[in-house]
Amino acid sequence: MKYRLVSGLLLLPLLAAILAWKGYAVATDSYLREATAQATTALRLAVTALDGHLNRYQALPALIADHEDVQELVTRPRDRRLRQAVNAYLKDINRLLHSSDIYVIMPDGDTIAASNYDGQTSFVGQNFSYRPYFQEALRGQQSRFYALGTTSLKRGYYFGSPIQIGDEIRGVIVFKVDVESIEASWQGGEYRIFVSDPEGIIFMSGDPDWLYSSILPLTSERLARTEASRRYADATLRPLPIAESNSPGHRFMTVSSDGSSREYLVLSQYMPDADWTVNVLVDTASAYTQALTTVAVALLLICLAGLGMAIVLQRRARLNERISMQAEAQAELERRVDERTADLARVNAQIEEEIAERRLTEQQLRRTQADLIQAGKLAGLGQMSAALSHEFNQPLAAAKTYADSAALLIERGRSDEASDNIRRISGLVDRMAAISKHLRNFARKPNEKLGPVPVEEVVRDTMEIVSVRLKAAAASIDIDLGDAPLVVRAGSVRLQQVLVNIISNAADAVEGLDDRTIRLRARREDGKVILTISDRGPGIPPAIAERIFDPFFSTKGVGKGLGLGLSISYNIIKDFGGSLVATNLAEGGAEFRIELAVENNEAREAAE
Repeated sequence: MKYRLVSGLLLLPLLAAILAWKGYAVATDSYLREATAQATTALRLAVTALDGHLNRYQALPALIADHEDVQELVTRPRDRRLRQAVNAYLKDINRLLHSSDIYVIMPDGDTIAASNYDGQTSFVGQNFSYRPYFQEALRGQQSRFYALGTTSLKRGYYFGSPIQIGDEIRGVIVFKVDVESIEASWQGGEYRIFVSDPEGIIFMSGDPDWLYSSILPLTSERLARTEASRRYADATLRPLPIAESNSPGHRFMTVSSDGSSREYLVLSQYMPDADWTVNVLVDTASAYTQALTTVAVALLLICLAGLGMAIVLQRRARLNERISMQAEAQAELERRVDERTADLARVNAQIEEEIAERRLTEQQLRRTQADLIQAGKLAGLGQMSAALSHEFNQPLAAAKTYADSAALLIERGRSDEASDNIRRISGLVDRMAAISKHLRNFARKPNEKLGPVPVEEVVRDTMEIVSVRLKAAAASIDIDLGDAPLVVRAGSVRLQQVLVNIISNAADAVEGLDDRTIRLRARREDGKVILTISDRGPGIPPAIAERIFDPFFSTKGVGKGLGLGLSISYNIIKDFGGSLVATNLAEGGAEFRIELAVENNEAREAAE
């Protein structure tokens, strides 16, 4: 017992070190989360203040543009008296609203009136055609832009509005808002707040030394875009020496300055209307200090608790009752192990029974699916029975006529003409045999083997079967299989059944319409073969679009179908590893799209 106690005491420093390392990580994460929550509030307040400050002025340019003196000035820009009146009006409005500047620009970019007309940095006579806010407003848009003024060298946010007289844009009114008042409130606070543009350049900051620094690499493309709009006039752009890192749930930025570096927790929010990003930085030093203090206190408590536990264990080690308690615990453990072993054996037996039942169910489902496919084919043949009877009766009647005619010709010694009649009878018999062969192949049950299937052969056999239905509906089919032969991995008979079902449905859809042309197209696309069958029928009603592939769902009348055709077709294509999708065409009608894997001709085998 003493040996175990001594061993436990020796392991205590190792355990304390592990707990300190884990505890420090947990405590640091907790304090960082707390700092994140506080910084999130500061970020939300900063964004709200900026958004509210800008929204106060958003609607004002359009109102000033409607002023009759402003509209009269852009009509008569050389009128000196009118210019003086507008200058005085803009100056009064600017002083009343505490904005930075308000000015009027002609379509050629020249400024003809401004609130600072009598100042040393007057905008009158300046050309601002290069500014995006002027270009957008001249196109009839309400524009926004932020930049360093090229004349005043003061930062501001610009709102532009077209001055319209009738349907013609005669000029642009620009409203510049001062942003330095908001920026001043960020200085000396707990957080470092700055605003960056899409190029990563800092436009507003509580630290003046960070202005016009970039938190993204100053690539030539970024510099070119910035210089094109002269957003920062002649200000010197420079990279901010930072290094970014991430941990689960946190983003950090290390800023180097004067030979030292400081790590910050970063939170950002994009303002889409202003097209800039507000960033709040929190110094992580306080979080690390708090975490270290917490871990130190926790380790002290753990050490005291460990010491107390050691004393308790030492006293309990002297009690002889512990031996009997361990024996009882061992016996109880063995009994539970035996019970658990018996329970596991019973569970295993139940699992084996369920597996056997599921395998039997899967076999029954496969047989049922095969029976449904066969029922769908036989139902389709049943629906075409009347037309097929007509298709057989016509050749039979013609053969009877030719036979009677041949007998008379033989009696009269006209053997050449009788031979011609017999050849025609033979051609009619060959035609009926071909129809019978295709129907027999279509009706028989296919096996489950898949292999290479030439699309052209399947389409040709399909047309032999559906030609009767197309003739009954007075419909025609336009087939385009492309120039190169297409071979897919499928089953020939089952793929033929899918095409028969879809083309028969298309014939039903166009029957009685003016445009009764059905279009069948095939092409190769990204390693797949795409088959599309489209018509100009009424299309698929949106109410039933999600149910058309359900079993026994049909829009036809009673006795005109089992509602299995599309369901069987969907499952056949799925068994091939492909997909079947139905959509409505924009120009009217429906389109069924079959997507199958491409198979090489060299590996061709019998698929059925």
